[in-house]
Amino acid sequence: MFKHCMTGIGALALAGAVSFGPLPAVAQDRDDWPSSIMVGTASQGGTFFIYGAGWAGMIQEMLGVPASSEVTGGPVQNFALTQSNDVQMSMTTLGPAREAWDGNSPIVPGVEMRDVRATFPMYQTPFHGAALAGSGITSIADLDGKTVGNGPRGGTCGTYWPQFYEALGVTVNNQFGGASDLGGQLGDGLIDAFSFCAGLPIAAYSEIEAQRDINFYAFTPEEQEIIVENFPVSAYEIPAGTYATQDEPMNSVAMWNFGIAHKDLPQSFVYEVMKVVLDNHDRMMQIHSASVETLPENWVHNNFLPFHPGAVQYYKEQGFDVPDHLIPEEYQE
Repeated sequence: MFKHCMTGIGALALAGAVSFGPLPAVAQDRDDWPSSIMVGTASQGGTFFIYGAGWAGMIQEMLGVPASSEVTGGPVQNFALTQSNDVQMSMTTLGPAREAWDGNSPIVPGVEMRDVRATFPMYQTPFHGAALAGSGITSIADLDGKTVGNGPRGGTCGTYWPQFYEALGVTVNNQFGGASDLGGQLGDGLIDAFSFCAGLPIAAYSEIEAQRDINFYAFTPEEQEIIVENFPVSAYEIPAGTYATQDEPMNSVAMWNFGIAHKDLPQSFVYEVMKVVLDNHDRMMQIHSASVETLPENWVHNNFLPFHPGAVQYYKEQGFDVPDHLIPEEYQE
């Protein structure tokens, strides 16, 4: 039943595929490698979409394995799609990942998704929002009684922003959709504000800022403390100048994002993917500036999801001591 349900989700995701044509493969024994892979990303206009399409293209270029980056609902759906092998690799945020691992995913409640493995650390996802300057909205408290877009339903932003509002005592008319779509709705005055979460800078916000005068909002110190105490996030400061018209830093909260893969992908293939992403930091920075945190040493921010055997092999070769509970039973020395 679960496989059937996820296959349907995967079919919908294919509608937004971005593909890379075949290129020569590296010379090595790859008899058990996949003939192609699908990489789950998120909605267009979000950082996951740009970042994921970028490293999928690098896999194609450097390993010669055809890759397609699939438009999805984001981290929550990506975990489920990877579990069912509708996509072989994708990206997730550790908060929703923990819920899926424990059987608390809003997509398939009660199903412990234990066929997913962690790969490389990506970056932290800060939560913040934007509203047109003429709206007078400059804070989360100002959202009370307003219509607010929160990202795709079931994604990290769409899951946690409504919970944040409730915890802070703010009543909001929640709307859901892709980042580009909600950015367009904000510009057209169809929603009052747009709350999101992604690697910095969020492309959809930069696009709005280039066309309209906008206000950014995040958390007061008191709101930040409440959210950190009640949700799987850490305190985070969005630096001044992240956006062209943002003169002051913003108090935010953030979750770590990690690449993930289905456990049945060959160890040697995932090991080479790890090298593609983590040994080519300059290339990753060209894809998106959030890659500044895509560094091998940031593996430590995952403390529950077992790493794929190919990732374990990579980290051990780099001299990192991966604890036993993060090494899966299928790992081979």
